[in-house]
Amino acid sequence: MRTRPLKVALLGCGVVGSEVARIMTTHADDLAARIGAPVELVGVAVRRPDKVREGIDPDLVTTDATALVKRGDLDVVVEVIGGIEPARALITTAFEHGASVVSANKALIAQDGAALHAAAEEHGRDLYYEAAVAGAIPLIRPLRESLAGDKVNRVLGIVNGTTNFILDKMDSTGAGYQEALDEATALGYAEADPTADVEGFDAAAKAAILAGIAFHTRVRLDDVHREGMTEVTAADFASAKEMGCTIKLLAICERAADGASVTARVHPAMIPLDHPLAGVRGAYNAVFVESDAAGQLMFYGPGAGGAPTASAVLGDIVAVCRNRLAGARGPGESAYAALPVSPMGEVVTRYHISLDVADKPGVLAQVATVFAEHGVSIDTVRQQGKDGEASLVVVTHRASDAALGGTVEALRKLDTVRGVASIMRVEGE
Repeated sequence: MRTRPLKVALLGCGVVGSEVARIMTTHADDLAARIGAPVELVGVAVRRPDKVREGIDPDLVTTDATALVKRGDLDVVVEVIGGIEPARALITTAFEHGASVVSANKALIAQDGAALHAAAEEHGRDLYYEAAVAGAIPLIRPLRESLAGDKVNRVLGIVNGTTNFILDKMDSTGAGYQEALDEATALGYAEADPTADVEGFDAAAKAAILAGIAFHTRVRLDDVHREGMTEVTAADFASAKEMGCTIKLLAICERAADGASVTARVHPAMIPLDHPLAGVRGAYNAVFVESDAAGQLMFYGPGAGGAPTASAVLGDIVAVCRNRLAGARGPGESAYAALPVSPMGEVVTRYHISLDVADKPGVLAQVATVFAEHGVSIDTVRQQGKDGEASLVVVTHRASDAALGGTVEALRKLDTVRGVASIMRVEGE
């Protein structure tokens, strides 16, 4: 074993960063044995230097992150501060001064992953980011390495613990959205401002990363169709149960049937109760991968939190340090396929549409005619009426989003249709 330690600098020392530092200290001997050399934490960049950080030598703490990454003797820079800037500039500077980078920054990787990979390539360094998607769950490395010889066709997953907790609570207790969100906040699963989670921004960034790796294509955050879950109601769950389904906020990355394009999207969807993802409860994450040779694979575990995310960060640190000792580099960006990303209008799936209609003869025939005129085939219809008003629930066969959109627009123009109560996609079949 080499006795000279590999030097690591930490950018950020919050929930995740502090756990990374703790594990590096408490597991130092094991890490050294696995890597082939000891690792030494030589600097920690923070915004509030006066805060007490248990187990971290105050002499290592600095507010000058730029000076830290410019030291020139670092082997690895660990970025867990999040956001776009200054993280982007610090990572680029780290490459320029000879360090490889381990990041947990999903937003930055989703937005500028190609440029960061190019910078790593230019300077002969590694860029690893297992912790950017699904916390402790090994997902990026299996997609990037274990399935490198296979053809991945679909990645379908629950990649946000906050939204899964809320939807699970609505499903299991009948609670409304706000009530479930309040409980998630009280338990620490939801931030004071939950927008990034409940509106799907967090999941969309992860979907962009997963799609890019799975399909060897550059997929940016702007390429991902995104819908939040704030409009999901108890009535939607009641309808889902009648169909033998539940509702999840899903990240879905798919290769087109002809293989000529890909799609990436995040939205609530009904999913059959016998699908493996339907049983994912609480704040857990799970990702279902479908490929030609391996078939169907599922990855499950805690998708957030200090210790789980730090586990993924440490795994990357070990891999990067091993590469450093061997004078090698790990896999970089693989975007050779350069497939176009199709717009949401071309996505084909099933739909569950709930309409408020007049309770009188001929309504069903009118509605069915509209569906037929727009080329959308109906699978099942259920109608319940009382006192001149009725609820009409239509479940379609597979149709494009554009065709369904035209259908709904035409339905709104019918005098007998009082309103469209809800529209939800049906996935996982």
